[in-house]
Amino acid sequence: MAYKAYTSRRNRRYPRRRGIPHAIPERLDQQRHQKNRGPRGGRPIGFDSERYKKRSTVERTVNRLKGFRALATRYAKRAYIYPGTSTLAKLDV
Repeated sequence: MAYKAYTSRRNRRYPRRRGIPHAIPERLDQQRHQKNRGPRGGRPIGFDSERYKKRSTVERTVNRLKGFRALATRYAKRAYIYPGTSTLAKLDV
């Protein structure tokens, strides 16, 4: 999933070639341009608004996990402590 800033053909082609459905909304100026060109404007892009709404949920969850200082800076000196800390953070979220 991506923001409107990533609406270029290249950014849409990358996940499509890998079989990953994208949810990148089209910018309004691009929609207007396509509409003004009429039939030569091309086919409208596929956009799943429900999938795009779920993007914010994922982003908020990741940002809350980043808020745990022990995870962000990795205070643990031993490797076996870090997975436990991440599990604890996930339970709190």
